[in-house]
Formats: sequence, C-alpha cells, structure tokens
Amino acid sequence: MTTLFSSYRLGGLTLPNRVVMAPMTRARAAAGGLATPSMAAYYAQRATAGLIVSEGVQPSVIGQSNPGTPGLHTDEQVAAWRPVTAAVHANGGRIFAQIMHGGRVSHPDTTGVRPVGPSAVPAVGDVFTPAGPRPAPTPRALDTSEVPEQARSYALAGRRAVDAGFDGVELHGANGYLISQFLSSNANLRTDRYGGPVANRIRFAVEAVAATAEAVGGARTGVRLSPGGTFWGVEDTGVRELYTALLTELAGLGLAYVHLEATADEETLVALRRAWPGTLVMNPVLPMGPKQTGRDDADHWLALGADLISFGRAFIANPDLVERLRGGLPIAPVDEATYYRGGDAGYLTYSAHQYTV
Repeated sequence: MTTLFSSYRLGGLTLPNRVVMAPMTRARAAAGGLATPSMAAYYAQRATAGLIVSEGVQPSVIGQSNPGTPGLHTDEQVAAWRPVTAAVHANGGRIFAQIMHGGRVSHPDTTGVRPVGPSAVPAVGDVFTPAGPRPAPTPRALDTSEVPEQARSYALAGRRAVDAGFDGVELHGANGYLISQFLSSNANLRTDRYGGPVANRIRFAVEAVAATAEAVGGARTGVRLSPGGTFWGVEDTGVRELYTALLTELAGLGLAYVHLEATADEETLVALRRAWPGTLVMNPVLPMGPKQTGRDDADHWLALGADLISFGRAFIANPDLVERLRGGLPIAPVDEATYYRGGDAGYLTYSAHQYTV
C-alpha cells in the first residue's frame, strides 16, 4: 500500500518518502544574489524531505522579483550555491532549484531596470522593494523577437543550477509570475504568436520548459503550475482547456514532474491529473491561504492519484516535518513576522520535536 512514507523513483533519484518541501521565498540572500552559510544550514536541516525545492531563484537581473532573493546567472552565484547543495547531500537529501522569473511582478527600485511582461499591463497590488511596498509598475511589453531570450533564460539558469550541485530544477510557472502571465487571459493581451488562443498562450511555457529539458535533461526538469490562480491579478479563462493543452504539449518532454497547486476546484484538478501521464506533485491547499497542508490532505491526494505531496509553511517551523508527520507529533506554529525579515531568527531557530520522558 502506498503511503506518504513509501519510497519513490523520480528520474535518477530514489526518494525515501513522498514528502516534498515546497519552494518558499525567505529573502535571506546576500548582496549580489549570493547564497549564504545560513541558507546551507536551513536547507540541510530539512534534508529528510523526499525532495526539497528551493526558494525562487532569478535567472537574470530583469527576472528578479523581490529584494533579498538569490540568483543563478553569475559564476559567483553558482559558487555560493555549492556549499548549500553539498550540505543537503551530506545530510542525505535531494534538492531542486526553483527558477523564478518575476516578469511584471518586480520594480526598478529592486533591479535597476523596468520590468518586462507579455503586455503593458501592471500586476495588481504592491510589490516588495528595498524601501518597502510600492505599487506595481507598468511593465514593458516584450517584442516578439525578445520572447525566446526570456524563455532561454530558464535553460541557462538550469545549466548553472546543475553546475552548482542541484539535482534538478523546477520552473516557476505559477502564482502570477512570467510563465503564468503568458498563460493568463488578462495579463497577456498580445496578438502575435504568443497571445490570443490557447495554443499561443501556452507557447512561452512550452518553449521555456523544452529549452530547460534540453539543457539539463527532462528527468531533471519539473514545472509548477497554479491553474485558475489569481495571484497578482492574473486570470485564466477556460482553465481546464488551457492547462490540459499545456500538459499535453509537455507530456512528450520526459519531465521529472508537474507540480500543481490547489488553485482550482478538485474536479478540475483530478481531470488534470488524468491528463498528465507522468509524476504529479500536489500542493493540496491554497498557497498562503488560511490552512496549512496536513497529513489528511496528503493522504486524500495520494488516494486521488498524486505521487508526491508538497508542504510549504509547515516546513518553516518544523525542520523535522517528515518525522512529525510519521509519528503524529504536533506541528509547531510559524512566526509569520519572520518570513522575510532577514537574519537567522525565524530561520534557523526552529528546533526538532523535543521528546519528554
């Protein structure tokens, strides 16, 4: 009988359990987008997860969304990540880098350049900057000739990730960032080959994933999607048609996995599970919603056909989350005020469960 603690073969990796640590922005990188010793300790503490997916890592300067996030577009950044991946591996873990291009969800105060997007339509809400929240600016619409370069940026970062010791990469195609913007029916108002009908709106996502799979191998490439999600004001029309078409195009690339968020109704998500022939990682609750993923949610989705289950916030305050889930132990609460504050408080200060005699 398959359980959350059964092993799983993922590409060339054998996962000891089906618990995935979901990518979560923590904004602890050093100047220049460099990973730090604290980041190495943070991920190593959580290496009992079947798979860790790192925080979002920008593939270029123009791809950076938030201040304090790490990159994978310079040799110095690659060198800074090597102690992180080495620490995870030394503790018996496996780690993918999430490659995240913010697109229009960025600000010149953060990057020094105007954000780009599929169309000159700003995100909804305030974006983070070094000086605090600022209204999202209107991005510059990419010329048709520029779009392939942005798609290739994921592949170039993927190569650097492998050089840095990551076991693979996950493209962030969810939550209103660049790939999600191209999929969207209100952020993407293009009339060229990248906009309009479904076949055109999925083109950027397919090109980015295909380029990355070619660069590092399909078995080292995953993609995260949020069907019907409305993060940063994106909207998807015809969610089932759009994402079924996308999964159909991706099915021939031999990917490690597709990582779905619970941003649509269960009927739609189950239909997408059926449309995807490969490994499915399921994030069973709405990211940043009122509920955190628990054991019951995991078991429910394993029964519905998911192969792996991702846990987000619970991993912040519970570095030993796998053992807590296995033993039915209490899940410690997280201090939300420390999510993005920097420093080691609320980052390295959470401990494993303390047994009493």
